[in-house]
Amino acid sequence: MKVKTFLFALIFALTPAMSAQQPQTPAAAGSQARAERRQQMMEMHKQEMEAMKSDIGKLKSSLAEMKANILTIREPNELARWRNNADMWETVINHMDRMQKQIQSMGTGMMGPREPGTGGPPPTPESERKPQ
Repeated sequence: MKVKTFLFALIFALTPAMSAQQPQTPAAAGSQARAERRQQMMEMHKQEMEAMKSDIGKLKSSLAEMKANILTIREPNELARWRNNADMWETVINHMDRMQKQIQSMGTGMMGPREPGTGGPPPTPESERKPQ
């Protein structure tokens, strides 16, 4: 009977010691998960930027064809309609091109190194901040 009591007491005494030896680092696991998620986001951003560049290239090609076809139109009303259409598409494509470049430059900054302990991008130096 004393052996059973001794074993029972030993189990309760060693349980906290055994659990203390097991790694309990939720911060490390969370940090690794954030790093993996960040890597996934960077890859998605890269794929989206490549897709957007491809789309803009196709639109520019179509616009060039449209402008070439405009040269063959002889009727004044039809010619004006197609010129307006081409002008609108050129505006849209130029806007998309600017936005793509801006998003790409922002993405590079957002995906770059972070300020330790803040979880956010590094602060902008005072000389680079725009007045509000």
